[in-house]
Amino acid sequence: MMLSLIQLLLAVFAIYSALKFSEELRLVIPLFCLIGMLAVSRIDKRKSENRIARKVFLQSEIDKVSKKESTAIKDQDFFTIDLLLWPKNELLLIDTVHSIFKDLGFKISTGINYKSVDRIVKIPETKIAFGVQVLMSEGEVGGNHPKIHRALQFEEEKRENEKSLIIASTHIHLPLSERSKVNHLSKEVSNFLNRHNMSFITTHHLYDLWQKAKGGEIDIFDFFEKIYSHSGGPSPLKGTTNSHSPLFDLPV
Repeated sequence: MMLSLIQLLLAVFAIYSALKFSEELRLVIPLFCLIGMLAVSRIDKRKSENRIARKVFLQSEIDKVSKKESTAIKDQDFFTIDLLLWPKNELLLIDTVHSIFKDLGFKISTGINYKSVDRIVKIPETKIAFGVQVLMSEGEVGGNHPKIHRALQFEEEKRENEKSLIIASTHIHLPLSERSKVNHLSKEVSNFLNRHNMSFITTHHLYDLWQKAKGGEIDIFDFFEKIYSHSGGPSPLKGTTNSHSPLFDLPV
């Protein structure tokens, strides 16, 4: 959109200069404007090609981890999926998680009454709420991650019917097909979450839940009620279908 606007402005300026400027400038300025329009056109074409290539790559990654060929990714979901599974930074990841919970019908807010959560997520028509920490990590989540300390702070602030939920985009440089084969939590963090009865899912798992809920395969509210009731701590297993979620005993 911005590049098209630049092209339009260059075209208008070229026409204006041809009508209003001196004879020498009438030739020079439109020529430079034309060169500028061609350069902008090339940039626009390259960006379009990159978007298409990125979408093909993302579709391929999704298909690799699906038991059957997945349906084509809708254009409006493309950037959401890309930012969820290959986040550029934590702020964009938080906004993406926010949009997914909103799309699923949860009540979600910025947690203005708390200093230690990224979002408060409530299950409609219940009293159940989660204090959500959203984080990203190039490998497994270690005990020195600041969001782990913030989760502990929320434990001291939280009210009745509220529970800590950590949503992590881990191993962000690995292909999706490899992420189910690795640990997503260090043993230290796993024991920490167990002691404090906190829940944990990866963004990969959240993506699965989002797609299955939209397809009518699961009741997403019922699933998160089970997460809320889940009393055992997470266990970062390897090599199982749901190993990207330590809530491996809950239905996906």
